[in-house]
Amino acid sequence: MVRLIYRHQVFEVPAGLTVREAMKQVGLNPEITLAVRDGKLLHENTILQDGDEVKLIAVISGGEV
Repeated sequence: MVRLIYRHQVFEVPAGLTVREAMKQVGLNPEITLAVRDGKLLHENTILQDGDEVKLIAVISGGEV
């Protein structure tokens, strides 16, 4: 299993999914969410391995240009 941590929520998904698939499975939008494992940013096509713990971070944008 893979643990996804988003804010104060923890989700478990099966290993073998891509980061994008895992985000969609737990109801998060991969277009506005970053995935970090061991301090390194993961690509959305990275395949998650059994035992991975991934922190998900919502991307916030805005302000004046």
